[in-house]
Amino acid sequence: MSATIHCGTQKNLARLARVLKRGGLVAVPTETVYGLAANALDAEACRRIFRAKRRPANDPLIVHVADLDTLSHIAVPNEAAAKLARAFWPGPLTMVMTRTAAVPDVVTSGLPSVAVRMPAHPLLRRLLKICRLPLAAPSANPFGYVSPTSAAHVLEGLGDAIDHILDGGPCRHGIESTIVDIRAPKRPILLRPGVISAAQLSKVLGVHVANLSRRQVSRKPALAPGMLARHYSPRRPLALHRRITAAMVARAGAGDVWICFRKPSWAAAAPNVFWLSERGDLAEAGRRLFALLRSLDRGRWIRLHAETAPSRGPGLAINDRLRRAAGFRS
Repeated sequence: MSATIHCGTQKNLARLARVLKRGGLVAVPTETVYGLAANALDAEACRRIFRAKRRPANDPLIVHVADLDTLSHIAVPNEAAAKLARAFWPGPLTMVMTRTAAVPDVVTSGLPSVAVRMPAHPLLRRLLKICRLPLAAPSANPFGYVSPTSAAHVLEGLGDAIDHILDGGPCRHGIESTIVDIRAPKRPILLRPGVISAAQLSKVLGVHVANLSRRQVSRKPALAPGMLARHYSPRRPLALHRRITAAMVARAGAGDVWICFRKPSWAAAAPNVFWLSERGDLAEAGRRLFALLRSLDRGRWIRLHAETAPSRGPGLAINDRLRRAAGFRS
């Protein structure tokens, strides 16, 4: 592993800003997951992202901006974007908007739209202000694998493919941003659930935010990242269950490992039973999901089993990631 992990000193941030300005790649922390960043206005730099991740060219990138002035340079503003930005930025919300000519085709997979967000992580915000560039940054992991929520995860997955990782500690949310298509301000569409819910978006916009249609799910290139049927996936097969019981665990083989949503009363010291939150807290469960999947995927287990979360709030995003991790098999 050749990548260097940098702590967030002013000197290191200045150095990493120079790397980005020269067309290099830097893995960066966000409040959602770690991203692999490049200058979003440099087509060749963005191609390096695709090569490092082995990412298909028909999967567009999210562009991260420091302020609304940068947003207006890469996307066509509208009333809905202004309302959502006031309510949720900086934060874990990505908006799909009509792009400007400043954005290279490689970033948008040739689409006339661009996905943009203003991150809340303080280190990334400082880096954005120092380099004065919009940064394209998909998750900093090999394409399709479980998203990274720590610098160590990035090193494990991309350490041989990149040179620089900015360590911002564990991610606050651990689930990728909510994505909403607001190109038609009166007909917004939720493309990917996240910790910001469709109900919260609807309240701010004053109109109903619809879910993605089947036609939009199947279109290629996708309108935004994270819309593939199989994504965020461990290497071992994953099966989903509405409820995991002691009887199911007792009947299973020694190679099966179980992830409950909350700590079950019957778990005791079972070495193959884990949980996302001892008390059933949705925010904690989302924060721990990817790290636990990665940890178990490295272990001796043959098959992974996971219990879905309650279908409310962040639970909708957790279940979306679990279904994609399982390839919608369960």
